[in-house]
Amino acid sequence: MVFALLALLFLVVPFLELFVLIQVGDAVGAIPTIAVLVLVSVAGAWLVKREGVGVLRRGQSAMRMGSVPGAEIVDGLLILFAGALLLTPGFLTDLLGLLLLVPRVRAVVRAVATRRLARRAGVTRIDQW
Repeated sequence: MVFALLALLFLVVPFLELFVLIQVGDAVGAIPTIAVLVLVSVAGAWLVKREGVGVLRRGQSAMRMGSVPGAEIVDGLLILFAGALLLTPGFLTDLLGLLLLVPRVRAVVRAVATRRLARRAGVTRIDQW
């Protein structure tokens, strides 16, 4: 199931990205399209660094207070994934990467992912996530 989903994603996403790139390039031209992609990548790298440092500080603070930084670890992984998406050329992956950098969106994704992982692991209760 997971392999089929990943295979589908690896086949479908590049074609969707190419389609969107061609449409945008047709509408505004090649140079502005490339410029926007570069600008989003640079801005995204700055945002990934900023959000990552914030999560690192919150994790260190939680450890100093004697608690496990579970939410911060998941946030760190989501920020890392957002950074990978922002480095991938394309508007759809950039949009998804930027959305993952928004703390409220990341909190929703974290909650859903944590619930699904807990269900798969057979855990009935997750504290402070």
